[in-house]
Amino acid sequence: MSTSTSLPSTSAQPFDQIVFAGGGNRCWWQAGWWDTVEPELKLRPRVIAGISAGAATACMVYANDSKQTMAYYREVLANNSRNAYWGNLLRRERVFPHYGIYRNALLSLFGDSRLERLQEAPEIRIGVAHIPRWSGPRLAVAAGLLAYNIDKHLLKTLHPRLGRKLGFHPEFVRAQDCRSPEDLADLLLQSASTPPFTPVLRRDGRAVLDGGLVDNVPVDALDATPGNVLVLVTRLYPRPRRFVLEVDGQRRLYLQPSMRVPISSWDYTRPEAMTHAYDLGCRDAETFLREWPEIREELLPAS
Repeated sequence: MSTSTSLPSTSAQPFDQIVFAGGGNRCWWQAGWWDTVEPELKLRPRVIAGISAGAATACMVYANDSKQTMAYYREVLANNSRNAYWGNLLRRERVFPHYGIYRNALLSLFGDSRLERLQEAPEIRIGVAHIPRWSGPRLAVAAGLLAYNIDKHLLKTLHPRLGRKLGFHPEFVRAQDCRSPEDLADLLLQSASTPPFTPVLRRDGRAVLDGGLVDNVPVDALDATPGNVLVLVTRLYPRPRRFVLEVDGQRRLYLQPSMRVPISSWDYTRPEAMTHAYDLGCRDAETFLREWPEIREELLPAS
């Protein structure tokens, strides 16, 4: 989607690093925002940090095409009427279809020569959460999801810490280190490992869960260097639509959707809702571009 906004030209990159927060299907909002703003501002960050579907979105915008990907999902999900098939319990088959659908989508998304395109992209750091040493995978899932929901829905914490206090710890892996589409699909699935929608997955023999159980907005993956950082979140927080936080010489611009993104994280029954989320990102991006001269002033260091 194009914008008629006339922007002053600039040779400097506005953002040295960018964060793609997780959020499942809500990350289509990020795709719409990126596809609208990137051509206008020529965004070329040095580092991108991503979690779960946010990491997949960051890879997609460099290796594939958002609209082609949405068309793929419309076709694949056309006959999927449920998010849970409870009758499969009797047949000892998978109740939730998400893992198989998502894995096949990732292999299609990054197959052929598309993975090679990531070698020309900024360094993309993808986060996974290692479970506490005191816990097995099943108990870790219960404890982690409880902590996550308290942080997000009760405390509405921007950068939660309950998961860390329980012993979850992050690992960030470069997308560019994946040698095959299968390697990248495994990594992105590990970053999104959210039972019961997916099985508990393992990395190097160790159980890992969705990186959002440590922090769904993975600023800890950023380099601690001065500069402007863009943070694209996918849920609404009790803060302004956009705000700037200064952290150790960095000016981090956080952007929220203008309204609740109209799709659930793991809803695989309404592919048309992906388009609605994408279109909301486009509209919010057009607002961003209109406000860019003002935003750019906000990002200037205080004199």
